Amino acid sequence: MPETTCNTSESLAPTPLPAPHAASDGEQIIELFQTLSRSTVWEKIASIPFEGDTFEPEGMVRLGDDRYIISCGDYTERTKKYMNGEIIDGTDRTAGQGFAHLMVYNGEGERIADTVITKEGEREYHNGGIDYDGQFIWGTVGQYRPNSTAYVYRTDPTTLETVKIIQHADHLGGIVCNTWDNTITALNWGGRHATTWDLDDAKASGDVKPTSTVRNPSHFVDYQDCKWLGYSKLYEGKSVMLCSGVATVGGYNLGGLALVDVATMTPLAEVPIALESSLGVRLTQNPMDVSVEDGKLRFYWMPDQHTSTLYIYEAQP
Repeated sequence: MPETTCNTSESLAPTPLPAPHAASDGEQIIELFQTLSRSTVWEKIASIPFEGDTFEPEGMVRLGDDRYIISCGDYTERTKKYMNGEIIDGTDRTAGQGFAHLMVYNGEGERIADTVITKEGEREYHNGGIDYDGQFIWGTVGQYRPNSTAYVYRTDPTTLETVKIIQHADHLGGIVCNTWDNTITALNWGGRHATTWDLDDAKASGDVKPTSTVRNPSHFVDYQDCKWLGYSKLYEGKSVMLCSGVATVGGYNLGGLALVDVATMTPLAEVPIALESSLGVRLTQNPMDVSVEDGKLRFYWMPDQHTSTLYIYEAQP
């Protein structure tokens, strides 16, 4: 079991667990996404301060209005760039130190639990984006530097018990779980490549080889947190994920959302997001989830480090 601190006797997750996007509102999200543009009017529904130090939030899974699971990175020693742009063992910076956390909050922003899923001294401590398949939370923990190592894990949201599933010889960040094909796809540093594994192979062997690795042809934004939406009728049966992210372009921090073909990483639809937190951080920086409320797309973002607020915005017709 992980080291878990609980601040209440409340359950960690609702019973029964909700259906994932692919089995509930995935196609509706895809259809409503087609209405988004640079001129979309966004209405703020709520801004909810989250209790305690949230470190660097990386991913979010919303299990209904009253439960949010957040993946976070706690950095006790910052990485440092090598001098003169030197590359050592394929990477450009020191390993640093820290811990990967999973935190549970209720709809009022009260912290229900804080779980540390790594051990002191481990080089892999950077928690990435997370996804939910209706039974498990799926995430990645990697070194906090490119061209390094990482692993895929799954967590039972009712207990926060975490199991390492796949080891990989590169950094991993965002992740989605395709429950229909029983595959996992994870993105490397900056979302430049997507690697897919067959989970049936993971059960049969400790040395799991990827079934594919594809290059991301889009340089719009670096995907931070993604959610699998299922196979879309609108996109002729393609496996589609929704991704949120940022990119610094000419000194400007650009935010954006994209529907992406998981198999090829080809963007199917993209929209820039200019919204900022009260601290001036682009809302699409890291954690994201989505729902459909009264026929409107509602997004959940938590961009700020340490002192974090959950921002809920709805796209107006």
